[in-house]
Amino acid sequence: MSDALLDDLRDESEEVDRLVAGLEPDGWATPTPAPRWTVAHQIAHLAWTDDAALLAVTDADRFAAHVDEALKAPDTFVDDGAEAGAAEPPARLLARWRAGRSRLLDALAAAPPGARFPWYGPPMSAASMATARLMETWAHGRDVADALGTVQQPTARLRHVAWIGVRARDYAYAVRGMAAPAEPFRVELTAPDGSLWAYGPEDAPQRITGPALDFCLLVTQRAHRDDLAVRAEGPDADRWLDIAQAFAGPAGPGRGPKGAA
Repeated sequence: MSDALLDDLRDESEEVDRLVAGLEPDGWATPTPAPRWTVAHQIAHLAWTDDAALLAVTDADRFAAHVDEALKAPDTFVDDGAEAGAAEPPARLLARWRAGRSRLLDALAAAPPGARFPWYGPPMSAASMATARLMETWAHGRDVADALGTVQQPTARLRHVAWIGVRARDYAYAVRGMAAPAEPFRVELTAPDGSLWAYGPEDAPQRITGPALDFCLLVTQRAHRDDLAVRAEGPDADRWLDIAQAFAGPAGPGRGPKGAA
């Protein structure tokens, strides 16, 4: 795995860290766009998931036991983890998140070539695990920024979020009990610097086009497709935009369109 990927994960985490590092305790209680989740819940979830990823990388048996426990309450275990962390004093929660993500970076850097690690979805390589952590850090950081009224400028790190969103196409169908289309799509995204990020065969009859930021908001379910400039050509591609998700686990409810009652 390249050092550049781990550097990007570190940089993404530090950007979110800067959003909350100077918050007063009441700032941590600010509601975010996720129902019932405050800023503290968002950071607690990142800390909880980093700890789970570290367990997956370093102790597969204990991670399997963790998954068994999660399956006893599949609809609530994520919220329960966030709730427990959000109850901590903010300074302790922030310190725990910082320590946990640092340990995870070290573990991913030390992972042997070719190693694969269990997860809530399919097993992942170290690079895929790092990419997934970056994706989720960006997505939850977006919720924090929105809650605090901060505008985050898109960076080239979005290419990792876009990549995992494209790679997770078939998973989005599988988690809903649906058969994925047999043919790949062409995905063409305009990067923050104006360059083109392209995935899939150039001659694919069905395609997705639009700004990379909007595509990333779509696949992380941070915005409704009606509010984004992502376009589909072909019925299967159009259907995918309704169900796309870059994250493992059950299909999320997503966000409603702006202005919806």
